[in-house]
Amino acid sequence: MNAREQGHTQEAAAAKSGISIRSGSNIENNKRPDPKTQERYWRTRQDPLIDVWDSELEPMLENTPNLQAITLLEYIQANYPGKFEDKILRTLQRRVKQWRALKGPDKDVMFRQEHTAGRLGLSDFTHLKETTITIAGEVFEHILYHFRLIYSKWSYMKVTLGGESYSALAEGLHEALRRLGGSPAEHRTDSLSAAYKNLNQDEQNDLTERYQQLCIHYGMKATRNNRGQSHENGGIESPHGHLKRRIEQALLLRGSHDFKSVDDYQNFIDEVVQQHNQRNAKSTSLEKATLRRLPKHKAITYTEARAVVTSSSTIDVRRVTYTVPSRLQGETLNVKLYDKKLECYLGSKQVITLDRVYPKGKRTRSRQVDYRHVIGSLVKKPQAFRYSRLRDDLLPTPEYKLIWKHVDETMSAKAACKFMVGLLYLAYSEDCESKLAQTVLSLIDKNVMLSLSSLQIKFKTPIITPPDIEVTQHDLGCYNALINQSAQQEAAYV
Repeated sequence: MNAREQGHTQEAAAAKSGISIRSGSNIENNKRPDPKTQERYWRTRQDPLIDVWDSELEPMLENTPNLQAITLLEYIQANYPGKFEDKILRTLQRRVKQWRALKGPDKDVMFRQEHTAGRLGLSDFTHLKETTITIAGEVFEHILYHFRLIYSKWSYMKVTLGGESYSALAEGLHEALRRLGGSPAEHRTDSLSAAYKNLNQDEQNDLTERYQQLCIHYGMKATRNNRGQSHENGGIESPHGHLKRRIEQALLLRGSHDFKSVDDYQNFIDEVVQQHNQRNAKSTSLEKATLRRLPKHKAITYTEARAVVTSSSTIDVRRVTYTVPSRLQGETLNVKLYDKKLECYLGSKQVITLDRVYPKGKRTRSRQVDYRHVIGSLVKKPQAFRYSRLRDDLLPTPEYKLIWKHVDETMSAKAACKFMVGLLYLAYSEDCESKLAQTVLSLIDKNVMLSLSSLQIKFKTPIITPPDIEVTQHDLGCYNALINQSAQQEAAYV
């Protein structure tokens, strides 16, 4: 066409284009489609898979639809050495993709749900996988419980020390509903795999029953996702990521991942989630009006265990050894296990509350030792300290561990035990644990000889002696004179 536009004759233009005069005339008169715009339905080169696709590869896909193109390529390369090169992989990938679209098995269809206010609340647990949180400089192992209303997107997050247990779920759900001021008609969780793992059938049934009763207490219908179907919990799985990104961004603005305490960290999480909830304030207010009223009393959010106090003044609960006051030896305690604490009861009387500890591994054990529980007995036999199984745990802080290391190296074995146990007893009896440790370390730095008696004198609470008061005893006749005077005044008044 360009040659014709330049003024050449039909014959000359056809010759320049390499086509016949008739073809040139048909193109010029729109009797023949332009090859550049015509849809092509023929091959321009030989099919490299023509010998194996229909006879071998397609039947293999029909039998096993999940076979990948690279697997098929390696198969034909092994069976036909030197015939198929790696460069046909892209061709094979396109062919497999096309086959799946035209002849492959049906795929699961996602049915988008219509959500109404007050109908559904979701609970799940999540990890801050790419963020390390520290409490007072120590790495803090934890997960986050997340509750969310599906309609208004209102959320609540709670720092959880243990795994996906019933206690963690119950405590988190109670706090979420309390802050929300009501409960939805239905509550859904995943299968709580961490809570169900390694449980026998009776324990699984017990956990299911407790979860059902928890929801009944708050007037909710208890539902659970099908196992292995993560998309069924999509109403909370995706928001996990949104809230965690908010937390990570807030940490960047804060400039530190370290917090003074777990409560300080929880307050930080509350602020981040509150900012998220403010974006949905209008829909949240609409949904709150549809929620059911909460019951007057809190649901049971703990699990129970029984533990016998040993002669070592310890109890064993969930692979953790705890010390308790020695006067409880031989008693059987009823233990209520919460996510962050243990409440121990003797009969119906609560005797002690302990911070809960979780073993770091599935087959490991942990300890929670408080020297104040046993120091009364230890001070009577200080030499038992050196080879005690609880020795390192009895030292309450790193400062006391440094002190023990020093006295163990510089004193005789007997003197070192006597000094260390006496120091712990002094810290307990005078309530000066931190100040006492700092004083001793200061003396060590100055190479001053340590003396337990000197420390006892310094830290002993002084006994306040009441002052002597002189009392003058009056003659009893003075009282008679007062009585007579009072009688005379009454008579005169009458």
